[in-house]
Amino acid sequence: MEMQKGRPADESGRMEKEIRTYDFLDTLGVPFDRIDHDPAMTMEDCVEVDKIFGATMCKNLFLCNRQKTHFYLLLIPGDKHFLTRELSGQLGVSRLSFADGEHMQRYLDITPGSVSVMGLMNDKENNVQLVIDRDVVKAEWFACHPCINTSSIRFSMKDFLEKIIPALKHEAVYVDLP
Repeated sequence: MEMQKGRPADESGRMEKEIRTYDFLDTLGVPFDRIDHDPAMTMEDCVEVDKIFGATMCKNLFLCNRQKTHFYLLLIPGDKHFLTRELSGQLGVSRLSFADGEHMQRYLDITPGSVSVMGLMNDKENNVQLVIDRDVVKAEWFACHPCINTSSIRFSMKDFLEKIIPALKHEAVYVDLP
């Protein structure tokens, strides 16, 4: 694994949703670093990527209410333990659980193990509420998957907050999770 600047020179064999992510970032003029790697399904799989990036990839959790009528994409620091009751209380939702892969695919065009904030670019009807733990935005860098878990990307937190989130057209709700 080695860090590269920007998109791959040869995009053959890459999935369209990954290329769409690079197109999105290029359109915004957001410089990014990239690492290609074996599939990273868990935070433990991201440890080596984190070391190379000098940044901690945050957890991206796709959640829903009991009725599966409201969906949330939660970003929390990778080393933070997640308790649904803490988030439920802050969002005013009686019960949250992990959403299924079918809804993830339908709204974000992402499969389990590849959940990423970048998937919100595919949610044109704003079916998913972006929720960010305030500790995430304290970092210098933001790292995530480009909608596929065989690559990871890193860009500045400033670009994430000032360019990417507005372009995703999903206003963030900020929470404080213990």
